[in-house]
Amino acid sequence: MNALPFTRWATRIQHESQRPAYLLIADMIAEGIGSGEFPAHYRLPPLRELAAILGLNYTTVTRGYAEARRRGLIDSRPGLGSFIRSKASSLPKVTSSYEMTMNAPVEPDMRFLEEEMRNGVINLFNRSSITDLMRYQDFGGTAEDKAVAMHWIGQKCKVNNPSEILVCPGIHVALVGLLTLTKRKNSALCVSNLVYPGIKAIASQLNIKLKVVSCDKDGPIPSSLEALCKLGLISSFYINPTLHNPTTLTIPLKRRTELAEICLRYDIAVIEDDAYAALMKDYIPAFAEIIPGLTWYITGLSKCLGPGLRIGFVKCPDKQSAHLLSGILRTLTVMSSPFTNALACQWITDGTAERMLAAVRTEAKQRQKLAALHLAGLDYSADENGYHIWLPIPEIISTNSSDVAAKLREQGISVVSGVAFCTDNSPPNNIRLSLGGAQTRQQCEENLKTLGGLLSNPYHFSSIAI
Repeated sequence: MNALPFTRWATRIQHESQRPAYLLIADMIAEGIGSGEFPAHYRLPPLRELAAILGLNYTTVTRGYAEARRRGLIDSRPGLGSFIRSKASSLPKVTSSYEMTMNAPVEPDMRFLEEEMRNGVINLFNRSSITDLMRYQDFGGTAEDKAVAMHWIGQKCKVNNPSEILVCPGIHVALVGLLTLTKRKNSALCVSNLVYPGIKAIASQLNIKLKVVSCDKDGPIPSSLEALCKLGLISSFYINPTLHNPTTLTIPLKRRTELAEICLRYDIAVIEDDAYAALMKDYIPAFAEIIPGLTWYITGLSKCLGPGLRIGFVKCPDKQSAHLLSGILRTLTVMSSPFTNALACQWITDGTAERMLAAVRTEAKQRQKLAALHLAGLDYSADENGYHIWLPIPEIISTNSSDVAAKLREQGISVVSGVAFCTDNSPPNNIRLSLGGAQTRQQCEENLKTLGGLLSNPYHFSSIAI
């Protein structure tokens, strides 16, 4: 057994002493499942062994495993131990594999753009010195990189000063850097009750405390945020305001303004993860426009064009903040790839990126129409501009989302249980599925047709022990 993740658990339990340890154990099992650290059938440590590692008594660890079983995360068998849950299925096996877990952009038929994209690559190497691209570069991007980043960000958020801009190798890396900066201040990060699992994983790795703000249909509730601010429990607020992962919500301007005013009143930094902003044609002012002196605005290309294009753009609150973050990111990554930066510059400058984006938007709308057709009768949340769906488990299926996700995986359909996104120990009985998992629209339709059929009949899940 690799003891490393469980050693990290001990540190986290010490830091989050205000939450019962047995609940934290169940939370961390759920997070390990969501991040892939604990695959199906993974054997967890015996109770007494884990109690010794965590410095807890046997009864507390026993309660933690019992809570994990209640949530449908693990099975425990006398004499054999406790394992990450994945039960045998009574469904007829299918031969195809439908990947709907990773929230990847939909892939439109871009044959009409392939020549243009290829020419952009050729032009890049024709106008650039390959030797120059092989050398070390200043971290944060060249002047040209920053100018292009300003243009891309400027479609959704006004930016005038290149000294506030950093170009880095992806949004996730920028988040690691920003949470590292938060850790230096030795304070908690405020998050919604449902968040991108990557934030949970980063915070866990860095031993950063999370404080949870309650949400309603418009997003984080201002009074809940203000209550945390009054107690002095947080110094930064992570928010994903556009096409929220997983709920698909885009926070309306009134709510953004209310939250921004609270952050300004209490001097709370905002980490604005706007990964999906480019997919939306409607303009809603970003937090970085409402309270620019407190907001770190992050966007990029991987969530709107393709995950292989690992480039992120950060608008910092000011020049000094950019310098601080640059130092941390340089330590983590040395620099972003000059080849990737140059290709992004080429495609954004010559208009290829915008045409690719238009094709992705069109394809997303078509796939959402297919979802409406084949998931008719199921109550789910979606946005026609996005490519993920947040779907409650139908009441006729008397079991939890973890079991349903495991059952679907055994049928070749990969979705993510709501447990992976939960931060308040009250996981919703939902699953998130990505319409970008299928490479073609035809395959996407087959996926949705199969999924709709499975979820409409409780018989398919009747073998799951409740």
